Amino acid sequence: MSQDIYQNPLNTRYASREMSRLWSAQTKHSTWRRLWVALAESQQELGLEISDEQIAELKAHIDDIDFDKAAEYERQLRHDVMAHVHTYRDLCPNAGGIIHLGATSCFVTDNTELIQIRDSLQLIRKRLVQVIDRLAAFAAQYRDLACLGFTHLQPAQPTTVGKRATLWCHDLVVDLEEIEHRLATLKFRGVKGTTGTQATFLQLFGGDHAKVEALDRIVSEKLGFSSQYPVTGQTYTRKVDAQVLAALSGIAQSAHKAGSDIRILQSRKEIEEPFEKHQIGSSAMAYKRNPMRSERMCALSRFAMSLAANGDHTMATQWMERTLDDSANRRLSLPQSFLAIDATLILYRNITDGLVVYPKVIAKHLGEELPFMATEEILMAAVQAGGDRQTLHEQIRVHSQEAGRQVKEHGQANDLIDRLKDDPAFAGVDFSNALDSSRYIGRSPEQVDAFIANVVEPIRERYRADLEGAAEDLKV
Repeated sequence: MSQDIYQNPLNTRYASREMSRLWSAQTKHSTWRRLWVALAESQQELGLEISDEQIAELKAHIDDIDFDKAAEYERQLRHDVMAHVHTYRDLCPNAGGIIHLGATSCFVTDNTELIQIRDSLQLIRKRLVQVIDRLAAFAAQYRDLACLGFTHLQPAQPTTVGKRATLWCHDLVVDLEEIEHRLATLKFRGVKGTTGTQATFLQLFGGDHAKVEALDRIVSEKLGFSSQYPVTGQTYTRKVDAQVLAALSGIAQSAHKAGSDIRILQSRKEIEEPFEKHQIGSSAMAYKRNPMRSERMCALSRFAMSLAANGDHTMATQWMERTLDDSANRRLSLPQSFLAIDATLILYRNITDGLVVYPKVIAKHLGEELPFMATEEILMAAVQAGGDRQTLHEQIRVHSQEAGRQVKEHGQANDLIDRLKDDPAFAGVDFSNALDSSRYIGRSPEQVDAFIANVVEPIRERYRADLEGAAEDLKV
């Protein structure tokens, strides 16, 4: 690898080889050739004079691409597709005259991108399922470990570590549903011609509309698509790209939210992401254990989210049947969004596989705030013992404010329960179990159980094969 030119970190540092391969020049241009073969085969099947020998010649050279020669042709012709037509023709002298017959450039470019999108979505789906599975396992393990809940990032009613993990997991379940929908509704551009009218193919088949329709269908089926977009301009509608980028942005949003939560929890020393034996947290502060995986996950997620708007603008500015200002930015936004989400989910899996929980710190933090959380139940018990609700509420407010002042101004322990015990107004209340955290977590454990049984288990069953194998190692 040359070190004197810019390298994309998505390839060199973050994304998997598998995703990088899907968007590689080799995959792209081999797929162009597969499309040209499928077109020739289908035209032959429908009666055009194309020989078996010509098709065999095309098939024999699908993968042996001379990229240097293609680049030289493109410098001469200023047209990438025709450069590769000429490069292919040089290898296939007998079949050169029927390559790209009747087609426009978008026959190979758009259809190839739809194949890449399909295959990439399938890989993303696999990674999503793996993270959902691991988060669910984590949630089950800590289903009843009480912890402080937060609203507005302020202490709130207790929840459990497992219940909080189901919130992260459920976001990914929603994302999975969207990815499944995108895959289920993704179609092929097919064989539509220069402006989508199929005029050249109608001419080739002597005005036979049925054969033109059959050509569209047969080529699509050869490339693994059961349906085609019913109408196109020169390109398939760029709304498809916008929807795909939005779905990937959705995954990024979910990962960023969870990554931010983990970073906050690590700062409170309640939960830590994996930290390797020789890992350095800071070049200056040797004691640091920075949440670098979660930080990187948030960074890549933020990048992927930013690309969604690109798809929106591209869709909105397509003039009439097509304008070429979509080409250069789609070469960036589509592969880079997939690479970023691929890397994000690899990180997410790595984090969830090695999360470390510190129950004693969690209990300490919960204990510091639990007296405040218990006051509603204490209020109800005091009313049932014969007290006046409004008077008791005021007493609790006064005691709470004073207890809070001692904590904040003097660093004292929270003595609210002792204050209430000493108040005659609460003499009829049993305080023996007032600070039992299990009394305040509601149905959190049962919600975890139900979520796993009703939501996660069907996903595990549906994608059982995707759950096999160890997590992918981080590159750096």
